[in-house]
Amino acid sequence: MTNTQTTERQAVLQVKNLHYAYDEKKTALNGINVDIYSGERIAIVGSNGAGKSTFFLNINGVLTPEEGEILFEGVPVTKKTLKQLRKNIGIVFQDADNQIVASTVKAEVSFGPMNLKLPKETVKQRVETAMEYMNISEYGDRPPHYLSGGEKKRVAIADIIAMEPRAIIFDEPTAALDPVNAAMLEDVLTRLSAEGKTLLVSTHDVDFTYRWAERVLVFCGGEIIADGTPLEIFRNQDVVKRANLQRPMMLDVYEELVSAGLLPDDHSYPRVPSELAEIAAANRAGNE
Repeated sequence: MTNTQTTERQAVLQVKNLHYAYDEKKTALNGINVDIYSGERIAIVGSNGAGKSTFFLNINGVLTPEEGEILFEGVPVTKKTLKQLRKNIGIVFQDADNQIVASTVKAEVSFGPMNLKLPKETVKQRVETAMEYMNISEYGDRPPHYLSGGEKKRVAIADIIAMEPRAIIFDEPTAALDPVNAAMLEDVLTRLSAEGKTLLVSTHDVDFTYRWAERVLVFCGGEIIADGTPLEIFRNQDVVKRANLQRPMMLDVYEELVSAGLLPDDHSYPRVPSELAEIAAANRAGNE
């Protein structure tokens, strides 16, 4: 299964024959080939140990591939160009405590822009903008480690927003978040996407993947075994079984209603409840 792209989109990242192993007995990535395009909303799915996090750490420049090549905006990533990659590919880790290093929220959000050696006034402006974006301006002087889990996640995201990267990676962003903070995060992802950011999100939440992503990469055993739209991925029983995935509830509900003759078999495939309600309302009106 392959993903088709429009010619208007620019490839932000190109990954060619990427291999990575932590030791002789554990191969984490085995020949990854994928292009990531500007402005895409990509969900990365697969079971634990499938290679998702290792893939992220390679394309962010934290790890160095043993074999293969990574290109950022058409330029091969080398020791000389690594700084440019790290500047433009931000990553929000699953555990915010692993990302937070400063003694106050404001200092934490300032850390990245200051490392870019930006003018003081530019750093100040970026920090204020990022903190307003994540609704944490009132926390500026508070120690981040004493914030709640959801608040720490906001700080971690503000860290990356202040860097103004081209693409942002989110590694299991909703892990340990309550429903309110999970909804907040999804809203932030939607806003960032609307502003043209390229987003890569690893997740076990298939319902979120189905309604939010426009493209899904399925990892299994250190390889990408499928690349397509959410509908293509979750209707492929072989892929779902091989990657130990569940099907999204909305997809199952819709197909059950069609099978029962309660909705027309017109391949509408709603992704959120409001779309299902509209289809049902239109069907009722057509039958009156």
